Amino acid sequence: MKLHTINTGLFKLDGGAMFGVVPKAIWQKTNPADSNNLCTWAMRCLLIEDGNKLILVDTGIGNKQDEKFFSHYDLHGDDSMEKSLSSLGFSLADITDVFLTHLHFDHVGGAVIRDQDTLSPAFKNATYWSNEKHWQWAIEPNAREKASFLKENIVPIQESGQLKFIEEVENINWQPNINIGFAYGHTDAMMLPKISYKGRTIIYMADLLPSIGHLPLPYVMAYDMFPLKTLTEKLAFLEEAVDQNYILFLEHDPIHECCTLQRTEKGVRVAETFNLSDF
Repeated sequence: MKLHTINTGLFKLDGGAMFGVVPKAIWQKTNPADSNNLCTWAMRCLLIEDGNKLILVDTGIGNKQDEKFFSHYDLHGDDSMEKSLSSLGFSLADITDVFLTHLHFDHVGGAVIRDQDTLSPAFKNATYWSNEKHWQWAIEPNAREKASFLKENIVPIQESGQLKFIEEVENINWQPNINIGFAYGHTDAMMLPKISYKGRTIIYMADLLPSIGHLPLPYVMAYDMFPLKTLTEKLAFLEEAVDQNYILFLEHDPIHECCTLQRTEKGVRVAETFNLSDF
């Protein structure tokens, strides 16, 4: 097995929304905002090369939305899905499986492409993986979360016949050396891959822990549907991550790809940060 970081570009989100009840005077020390109160975030995906499988975890925001949509998020940087795959000698057509942690637009947007007026899966030869509970949550969204679940990112996957569901069972073994955990605070039934790699466990954190700036327990996003649930899940996960010496792969941290954790007098905090390629 080989793991590769897939950078798909940077975008900006409101700092207050990203840190919830935490005052700007505190969170801006780790995530400085621009004049519009926007902070930069990564859209970092993961490629798992394992035998005849080439598994992509999340897909970034994609490029099919209109100029008005993208103007809200200030996409920037030189990275893209195609460029990152090409640098490793792969193309979109080589992907065998696309694992979607959840269906918010910055995680699933790149899963579907637009050719003139036609929408179709970007990865023609891949099976797309979600779970039935989250899928139903996304296609019948609540008013608060509706803007994150865009039909053009979701419906074409199901219509293509390439969609399959993972059973909603905690720590289910999905692929050899890949188990799946579930989290319910950010959105219903978000999935977190747990990958056995070089004698360690690497967790793809999705939006349970967007960045190392979110390690303190109260630092919960206003985007989370059930913030108290996130708080409970985060506390349990961080304790487990320290005890088991997990490596955390950070999807949205603008600087750090991976980290390990340690207990301190202030709670669980970063022990080390490093790039995946250095592990």
